[in-house]
Amino acid sequence: MTSPIAIDYETIFMQAPVGMCISEHRVIQNANDTLAAMFGYTRAQLQGLSFLALYPTMDEFLRMGLRIAPIMNARGRYADERIMRRADGELFWCHVTGHALHDDQPLGAGIWTFEDVSENRPVTADLTPREREIAALLVEGKTSKTIARQIDLSPRTVEMHRAKLMRKFSAATSSELVHKLIGMRF
Repeated sequence: MTSPIAIDYETIFMQAPVGMCISEHRVIQNANDTLAAMFGYTRAQLQGLSFLALYPTMDEFLRMGLRIAPIMNARGRYADERIMRRADGELFWCHVTGHALHDDQPLGAGIWTFEDVSENRPVTADLTPREREIAALLVEGKTSKTIARQIDLSPRTVEMHRAKLMRKFSAATSSELVHKLIGMRF
């Protein structure tokens, strides 16, 4: 009879092929080397760092917190793709997934993973924070009406931002815009 293999969870966390961290109220408590390398920090620099440092702007950090909380309350987890910021200021697309450790505290203690998807989806246009937010929601396949409800704007305002995105990405149609946002070539 073989004995069960001892599982070393700390080694798994530290060696994971995706960036991982444990957070408390949107402050990193511990992170693996993959996350540190992805964002251009050392693990020591990440410890105690607010997620704010990983967002392009304070406004995006605040709006994302407002968007995440109700979804975490309903599902206990959250996932999306969004533009994040490295320590050197470079912006990049990142797939983010989080899981709350306590159902009644969606932004309390949690486990988060980050995957750099910029190789498949480069940031190619200079976008405003609102355009980045709308671009991320368009990539999720959401309509202007759904986006408007989700971020508390009028559908007309979302359409105006979509039109600006189409000009910036030289897209003739909304479908072409989404394809360009996800990095597909025509």
